[in-house]
Amino acid sequence: MAEILTDPIVVTFLLTIAGVGFIVQLFSPKFGFAGFAGLIALVIFFFGHFQAGSAGIGTLTLFVVGLLLIFSEIFLPGAVAGTLGIGALICSFFLAGENPLQMGISILIAIIISIIVFFLMIRVLGKKLVLFNKMVLFDTAKKEDGYVSNVNRTDLLGMEGKALTILRPAGTIVINNERIDVVSEGGFVEKNAKVKVIKVEGARIVVREVQ
Repeated sequence: MAEILTDPIVVTFLLTIAGVGFIVQLFSPKFGFAGFAGLIALVIFFFGHFQAGSAGIGTLTLFVVGLLLIFSEIFLPGAVAGTLGIGALICSFFLAGENPLQMGISILIAIIISIIVFFLMIRVLGKKLVLFNKMVLFDTAKKEDGYVSNVNRTDLLGMEGKALTILRPAGTIVINNERIDVVSEGGFVEKNAKVKVIKVEGARIVVREVQ
């Protein structure tokens, strides 16, 4: 069994199933048959090399660490964890194999086929990556949908009031008994000075002192 499972053709086949399985799984909202098939292929791969005596606990540990690093890439900024994870996975494959050249060829073939499947899923079948949608917020609050970051007080344009505090240039004024945070156009404005609203930019209300 060990001789069959470590045959270069079988190894290439197992790694290809694993790669394609995980690629297809990226387009499914739940862990399903494709991901399960990829996982089983990797289990068989390492089982065969364990039986052959070319893989040990260290190799399996490196593989698990690689998977954890790739998974942590979802939550960490940058691409450091994901890059290290992919590197750890590839190293674990090389450590498990007896012939680095044959293992390198098998890995290269599996990667090429997985990339082809990835682009076919996107370009030909029009699939979208949905596996991690529940972990990532894609929705945006649009003004057209009724969402606003602040109240636009354009109704205050041209209205006059009194400076409740000194404007330096920010401060508070009163218009029709309503306290409003504003900024002055010309800088310093004394308390109780008469002011007029000349500009409204979202939450920023600009006033000018009335002489």
